[in-house]
Amino acid sequence: MQAHQRTFLDLAVARDVLRFGEFTLKSGRISPYFFNAGLFDSGAALATLGECYAETLLASGLAFDMLFGPAYKGIPLATALGVALARRGRDVPIAFNRKEAKAHGEGGLLIGATVRGRVLIVDDVITAGTAIRESIDIIRAAGGTPCGVLIALDRQERGREGGRSAAQEVTAEFGLPVLAIASLADLLDFTDGHPALAAHRPALLAYRDRYGASA
Repeated sequence: MQAHQRTFLDLAVARDVLRFGEFTLKSGRISPYFFNAGLFDSGAALATLGECYAETLLASGLAFDMLFGPAYKGIPLATALGVALARRGRDVPIAFNRKEAKAHGEGGLLIGATVRGRVLIVDDVITAGTAIRESIDIIRAAGGTPCGVLIALDRQERGREGGRSAAQEVTAEFGLPVLAIASLADLLDFTDGHPALAAHRPALLAYRDRYGASA
């Protein structure tokens, strides 16, 4: 596991973003863990998270020209990444969308920089892929070219149909790479070396065996 992945998971546990127990997901599955990125809710937490996103992105070598944060959670996440990149000497434009187009003032659906070039979508997780598909449509309609998706956690969990995860489905459908700071596999490694969390490892393994996506 890379240092930034461990930093990310340590932060997620410390901020109660990552919790263990029994949680009923929207799919109806009973999951032994739950991830709520909305609890990265302080300046310090977002600063650290932004650094973890930046390390993941730069290590990938993916070429991009700007960032796009889908409303709503993607907005602070893309901003945190943009600040972290600026600290590294790379100042990139950032844009967001509104849930509903604004009819007054500056109007429109988009906020921030003009969407152009290779656009990286930044979000927390991919569940059904709906927000990503909407973002791709918005970016293309504005004249940009989606170049990839960067998320915080890949659950590596298959959908209701087929053996692929939501991230794998996005890659298959649009030909876009999906990068993640950490995955369920990383989480398993993390709990194995974390005495306070080791008791949750059997439940995580059982969940992966039952619902894990095909490689």
